[in-house]
Amino acid sequence: MGDPKFPRKTYEKPRRPWEKERISSENKILKEYGLKNKREIWKVQSILRKYRTIAKRLQASIRYGDPQASKELKNILNKLIKLGILSENASSVDDILALSIQNILDRRLQTIVYRKGLANTPKQARQFIVHGHITVGERVVSIPSYLVKKEEEDKILYNSFSPINNELHPARPKPKEVSQ
Repeated sequence: MGDPKFPRKTYEKPRRPWEKERISSENKILKEYGLKNKREIWKVQSILRKYRTIAKRLQASIRYGDPQASKELKNILNKLIKLGILSENASSVDDILALSIQNILDRRLQTIVYRKGLANTPKQARQFIVHGHITVGERVVSIPSYLVKKEEEDKILYNSFSPINNELHPARPKPKEVSQ
């Protein structure tokens, strides 16, 4: 059963730790999304691997005419659409197999806070989240890797009790002036 203090790893390390191409692509992703370490990339790769494995299994079952497989495909597509990882018109296994790491990283709370303009950089977005300055709906979420559902995306705001909620706070991003 295991000790609850020591949960099971949710990722796998790369088989070849010193591949130059993989290291450079991971470093690029780290900078672009402001991730803490490569372990976060590996976790996202594990999530993606899980969905692809399920999709491959369902693809084979659908070919043999299994009625349960089409129901499971519909459920997994609805789940990915609800998370915002897939678009609304996604309807096949190929859409799941075509997913990339960036699709999942774009749904992280850290990325959405940065892209909404609530932080100047992805690292600052991470800091705001960890320190409890960001809410999703009514809840304070302090986990940067939280996968934001589509319906929650417009509910992301500064915490009402946070000093950053004040528009004059120096850490808050400056509003962009529209030039005419």
